[in-house]
Amino acid sequence: MSGPLTSLWQASAAEDFAAPPLQGERSVDLAIVGGGYTGLSAALEAAGQGADVTLLEAETVGHGGSGRNVGLVNAGLWLPPDAVCKTLGQAAGEHLNTVLAGAPDLVFDLIETHNIACEPVRNGTLHLAHAPKGVAQLRERLAQMQARGAPVRLLEATEVATRTGTERFHGALHDPRAGTIQPLAYARGLARATAEQGARLHEQSPVTAATRHGGQWVIHTPGGKLRAKHLLMATNAYHIPAPPVRLPEMPVVQFYQLATEPLGDNLARDILAGGEGCWDTGLVMTSLRRDAAGRIILGGMGGDASAHANWAERKLTQLFPHLRGTEISHAWAGRIAMTGNHLPRIQRIGQGGYAIYGYSGRGIAPGTVFGRAAARALLSGQEDDLPVPVIDAHREAFAGLRTLYYETGARMVHLIAARG
Repeated sequence: MSGPLTSLWQASAAEDFAAPPLQGERSVDLAIVGGGYTGLSAALEAAGQGADVTLLEAETVGHGGSGRNVGLVNAGLWLPPDAVCKTLGQAAGEHLNTVLAGAPDLVFDLIETHNIACEPVRNGTLHLAHAPKGVAQLRERLAQMQARGAPVRLLEATEVATRTGTERFHGALHDPRAGTIQPLAYARGLARATAEQGARLHEQSPVTAATRHGGQWVIHTPGGKLRAKHLLMATNAYHIPAPPVRLPEMPVVQFYQLATEPLGDNLARDILAGGEGCWDTGLVMTSLRRDAAGRIILGGMGGDASAHANWAERKLTQLFPHLRGTEISHAWAGRIAMTGNHLPRIQRIGQGGYAIYGYSGRGIAPGTVFGRAAARALLSGQEDDLPVPVIDAHREAFAGLRTLYYETGARMVHLIAARG
């Protein structure tokens, strides 16, 4: 691989969207900062309720994690459901587990309702055991998920080899509720649908200040000003300070991906022929999927191209030796905001204001349901149906050091794997 490469999602998105910067002053019911899944889902819900909504995006819709991720629409979090209950308490934990179990339904319903051209495939995901010890982890997760009625199944290594096209994995947990999408196209499609519902969206409109004055939020951008009854900050790992609102510094993990050129059946017929998306049990997680054009897409923790590109190409060849020498046509990276317990947060930032962050690598389905729920709660004043309880403050200890720890760990794992 040589020369600068770009995001596959930018190159292949069938949905297009553009919006002008905010100019002038306006009063609205709800102002939303951030044009990712959370903000767009909130805007779509609020506009559908007849609210006057304006969404501000500092760059372009889907510029952050929403346009850079793997595109797996999962039912749940990295944490198994028992761990969610242990952290949040039984009642709150089971509520979140239930909400997220149904999250893929919402995503695929929105795609169908608004005719979003984002390559949706709902054939499930495979949580792959990267080593024999990974099978034990999957058995524990299987029992916890089946106890809650999830239609999941543990696959033996032989079936996994048939489904994936490689014998490198020792088992897998198949979740038929899940699926894959083209993630940037989904974000742009949500933006289009939101505008069609009457909301106003503005790109290239970074928020420079957000204050509470006279019973309203006053939000400033370089070109304009909003007065809003309610405010949702949905910026996650790409947050830009908007004083005096302060959000906690978050540990950040980079996630690197590469994509092959489109491969014909002679090379890729047996690789994920069923269209499942995959992620493994490794501490430094690896993802695997393919797109509608037949590209194989491999991802892994770590975002430094020079350190991780060599690992990714070697990893691809280890999994599929017959792909040695295949052209890598795209490579890109994005940031993941990681909370200490891997649970997302809804933080109160003032009267009528929330900030949502910390999806820890699970942004598509959780972001969609969290955004919709936040819009409903802000407009109604009722918080009982929010996915997690609202907190007034949050702190992540040693966020900068933990960011360095994550990146260093990923680099070391990849270097060791490259030598193996």
